[in-house]
Amino acid sequence: MSLMTLATTITGGHDPDYYAGRADAHDEHTQGAALHVLDHRAHVIADLHPAPLYAAGYAARVLELRAETAAITAAETELAHDNAPTATS
Repeated sequence: MSLMTLATTITGGHDPDYYAGRADAHDEHTQGAALHVLDHRAHVIADLHPAPLYAAGYAARVLELRAETAAITAAETELAHDNAPTATS
């Protein structure tokens, strides 16, 4: 059983399709879809989806996920470098 993330009815004047696209990208990532898969889906959605703002929301969330992953990787790399054993002569 899966849970659906819904866009709220109060969107502050923004199109609900945008938030539906963001929610779908978030849900797919949470369910285990890899970033390269989400990136491919974003390109397909941009070409084929009838609601441009849905495609924009989906792509925006994928870009955020890429930035989050890059930041985590950088932090883990720095931590590993700081904790790496040093060579003694």
